[in-house]
Amino acid sequence: MFRALPEEIHDLGRRFEDAGFELALVGGPVRDAVLGRSSADLDFTTSARPDDTEAILRTWTRDGAIWDMGRQFGTLGGVRDGVKVEITTYRTETYDPTSRKPQVAFGDTLIGDLSRRDFTVNAMAVRIPSLDLVDPFDGLADLAAGVLRTPVAPEQSFDDDPLRMMRAVRFVSQLGFALHPATAAAVEALADRITIVSAERVREELVRLICGQHPRRGLELMVDLGLAAHMLPELPAMQLELDEHHRHKDVYQHSLTVLDQAIDLESEPGSGGPCESPDLVLRLAALLHDIGKPATRRFEEGGTVTFRFHETVGAKMAARRLKALTFDKDTTKKVARLVELHLRFHGYADAPWTDSAVRRYVTDAGDLLERLHRLTRADVTTRNRRKARHLARAYDELEQRIADLAEQEEIGKIRPDLDGNRIMELLGIGPGREVGEAYKHLLELRMEHGPLGPERAEQELRAWWEARGAADRL
Repeated sequence: MFRALPEEIHDLGRRFEDAGFELALVGGPVRDAVLGRSSADLDFTTSARPDDTEAILRTWTRDGAIWDMGRQFGTLGGVRDGVKVEITTYRTETYDPTSRKPQVAFGDTLIGDLSRRDFTVNAMAVRIPSLDLVDPFDGLADLAAGVLRTPVAPEQSFDDDPLRMMRAVRFVSQLGFALHPATAAAVEALADRITIVSAERVREELVRLICGQHPRRGLELMVDLGLAAHMLPELPAMQLELDEHHRHKDVYQHSLTVLDQAIDLESEPGSGGPCESPDLVLRLAALLHDIGKPATRRFEEGGTVTFRFHETVGAKMAARRLKALTFDKDTTKKVARLVELHLRFHGYADAPWTDSAVRRYVTDAGDLLERLHRLTRADVTTRNRRKARHLARAYDELEQRIADLAEQEEIGKIRPDLDGNRIMELLGIGPGREVGEAYKHLLELRMEHGPLGPERAEQELRAWWEARGAADRL
């Protein structure tokens, strides 16, 4: 399988060999090749020091196209004919218990370098150009078994670099692997060490987990082993005790099921369809849509359980948590908005909306409408098949009404019949608060009645302005 590497790679290996140095493909690319998966990254390790690596890369790239990603850590990169490589000198590391940032020293052996890797499946290498597989920690066997195990004692590995615990649950999501019992036990024992890792690095791993093939498995491990309690505490908080009459669902398991169902509704990768997989915003909204339920749960007379306004409370909670995890503003805003809107469809099945209500639904969702469609459908987890079919038919009807109105009115781009300039011209006023109030009034009329046309809109505007003036004179 490694003979299929680009000829540029074999040539690079021969150049290192001729210069008296070792070069080996290492880590993820080796693992993925064994699994039959493609890998965009070509990571190498070498016995050469950075200056020697740079000299060889300059002859290999022909035009000197190299870059320095961290010479102090021994890492340089280069590209030739579209083939990009990153090469790092063999390393050894020591850690300060208060930080995950290691003190790095250059090492002398490939096996020593592999011993510092996070898991045995990532601690394999292929020497270039000989293509000899180097597997000192039985990573190949663990790969075949689908098990994540550390090259050294897991307690030492996770204590040295706590981010490896997040990488463990991330690989469960991405690869469908299971944690070796000793690996899982060490994560549980050292879970609080994750607090020394920066929020940015935790977020990066969480995003990869959420966007993996099996995110539910990874999330369940985060909760079961105690990691979530330190970086996403709202998730285990959804494990509410069921009331004795079981009149509400297990919010935690319900949320994971909604996530699964939302993923099933994503468009195929590369299809160009709406919510193309993996859709991070949709997945986060599905996971967090009921985040406000623990804070709003109330036991009413007769044993009824309520969660009033959990969608508005949840939207604020979701925004705070995503901000704490350093998610970008756009993602945070979109997820919080979906959480806020996820109950908007409630009641439509019993009392179909007016056209005005449909317009508001579309306008409030804005560019999140396709995601809201999928989140709303995914939120149906009832075991009552008749109820589920009824809700599905009702939402089919709503989507059809949206499509019909969109064809008639360009519903996704609803604007008042008069713009701000025309409002100022008709009322004889300049820019200011009054223009905004007039615009809002016309928008409400547009929502309620559909397109008014310029003539009627002008009449309505003048009537509103006169009534406003009369009220001010009282």
